[in-house]
Amino acid sequence: MHVPDTLKPAVAAFEAAASLLGAMTGHLARRVADGGRVSVDKLDEHQIDAYELAVALSRLQAARSIIAFAARRERPLHTRFAAAFVAEIVSDLAGVLTLRGDDWGISQADVHQHLESPATRAFVREALSGAAWEEMSRLVAEGGATDYGLDEDHELIRREFRRFAEDTVGPVAERVHKHDELIPGEIVAAVADLGCFGLSIPERFGGLQPDDRPDNLGMCVVTEELSRGSLGVAGSLITRPEILSKALLKGGTEEQRELWLPRLASGEVLAAVAVTEPDFGSDVAGMKVTATPRPDGWLLNGQKTWCTFAGYADVLMVLARSDPDPAAEHRGLSIFLAEKPRFEGHDFEHTQPGGGKITARAIDTLGYRGMHSFDVWFEDYHVPDTHVLGGLGGLGKGFYYQMEGFAGGRLQTAARACGVMQAAVDAAVGYARERKVFGKPIAAYQLSAWKLGRMAMLLQTARQFTYDVAALLDAHKGQVEASMVKLWASRIAEWVTREAMQLHGGMGYAEEYRVSRYFVDARVFSIFEGAEEVLALKVVARQVLQRWLDEGRAAS
Repeated sequence: MHVPDTLKPAVAAFEAAASLLGAMTGHLARRVADGGRVSVDKLDEHQIDAYELAVALSRLQAARSIIAFAARRERPLHTRFAAAFVAEIVSDLAGVLTLRGDDWGISQADVHQHLESPATRAFVREALSGAAWEEMSRLVAEGGATDYGLDEDHELIRREFRRFAEDTVGPVAERVHKHDELIPGEIVAAVADLGCFGLSIPERFGGLQPDDRPDNLGMCVVTEELSRGSLGVAGSLITRPEILSKALLKGGTEEQRELWLPRLASGEVLAAVAVTEPDFGSDVAGMKVTATPRPDGWLLNGQKTWCTFAGYADVLMVLARSDPDPAAEHRGLSIFLAEKPRFEGHDFEHTQPGGGKITARAIDTLGYRGMHSFDVWFEDYHVPDTHVLGGLGGLGKGFYYQMEGFAGGRLQTAARACGVMQAAVDAAVGYARERKVFGKPIAAYQLSAWKLGRMAMLLQTARQFTYDVAALLDAHKGQVEASMVKLWASRIAEWVTREAMQLHGGMGYAEEYRVSRYFVDARVFSIFEGAEEVLALKVVARQVLQRWLDEGRAAS
C-alpha cells in the first residue's frame, strides 16, 4: 500500500499501538491457555481484560481500514479522519498502560518507547486539537464526507437505493414507528421487486449474486441505504433471508436449495429466524427447544423469543435440540424449517391438521418497530424430514450452519448501523447549520464542531471497516472480523445517534424530529445478532487468543 507523506505519522502511531496490543494479546493468551488451547474457565476468570482487549483489537482493525481508505482516496478530510481515529487509539492505550501496564506485562519503558516519543506526542496533540476538529467539521459540512470509496457499479446501486429509501421508505417510517405498525405490504413488495431478497443468493437460484463469486459488498451497500431510510421498515427486511440463504448454501441439500432459494430470492417466501430462548440467548449450547423424531418427521416443543418478523414470515428457521443428551451441547442441535401461514397482527395462533400448534405474541420494544419481534411457543409442531436443513445428514450440524448465516448477519448489522448513523449525521449537520444560539449557528461553536467531526469520522471508519470485512467474507475468510465489526460499529452507533439528538437540544427528545427514532433504533445493535459481551468474550477474544497460541505453536 502506498502511504502518502501526510499519512505517515498516523501509520507510525498505528504500528506502535499494534505492537503493544500484540504483546497484550500474547500476555493474556498465556494466562488463559491450558494444553495449547484457550480454557473457557480461565478466560472467564479474566473477563474484564478479555472484553477490553476484544474492543481494542476491533478498533485496531477499524483503524487499519480507515488508513487504507485514506491512502487510496487522498483527500484532506480522509487524512483527518485517519489521523484522529488513530490518535484516539494511541491516547486511550497510553492511558491504560501507564496505569495498568504491569497487569498486561508491559513495562513503562515499552509504553514510553512506543506511545510517548516526541513524534507520537506531537502527532496526537495535532490530530486531536480543536483546530483539527474544526477543519474536519467544516469539510464535512461542505460535503466532503460523501465519498464512500465505491467502484462505479456499487456507487450506482447506492444511489438507486438511496432514492428508494427517500421516496418510498422515508414517508412511512415515522408513522410505523410511532404507532408500532407492521411494515406496509407495498414496502415488502417493492423490496422484492428490486431483488433485495436475493442479494446473497446466486443467480442460478434466481438471486442477484454472481454464480462464480460472492458479493457481500453489494449486500452492505443496499442494507446501509435501506437502514438510512428506516431500520425497522426496510433496513432489516433482508437480514433473515440473508441468514437462511447462507445456511442453505452451506449445508442444504441440492433439493432444498432448489426448493427454497428461488422463492426466498423472489420474496414469495419470507423467513424468520428462531434461535434465542428465554434462558439462553447467545449460549446456544444450553438450548432446550426439542425436536423429537416421529416416523413421518419431527415434533417441535418449547419456546423461542425475539423471533423478529415471525408473524408475517412463511417459514421459521428453528434451531432445536435433536439429540436429547445434554452432553452433546451444540453438537446436538439441528435446523428445522417450520412452515406457517402469514399473520399481520401482534399475536397469532396456528393449528396443524394433526393437532400441532404454534402460538406467538409480539414483544413491546422502545425502537426497531415495523417487523415486530415475537415470543413463539411450539406444541408438537410437525416438521417433515425434508425440512431438516441438510437432510438427515444435517442432524447435529445446525450450530455450524447457523454460524455461517450469522457471520453474514453480523456484517449486515454493521451495515445497518452505518445506515442509521448516516441518517443521524445528516440530521445533525443540517440542524446545526440552521439553528442559531446566542447569535450564531450551533455548528460554529468549537464543541459542536468536535461532535460533528467525530460523528462523521466514526461513521466513515465503520463503513470502510464494513466494506473490508465484506471483501474478506467474499474470499471465505473473516469470520472473526465479522464479529469485530459488528461489535464495534454497534457500540459507536449509540454514541453517534446520541450526539445527533443532543445537538438538537430539546427538539431531539421530541418525536417531532426523526433523530429520536435513530437513537432508540441504534440501541438494539449491541443486543441482537450476538450480544456485545458474548461477541467480545466468546467469539473475538477467544478466537484471537487461540490464533495467537496456534501461531506460537507453529513457529516453535
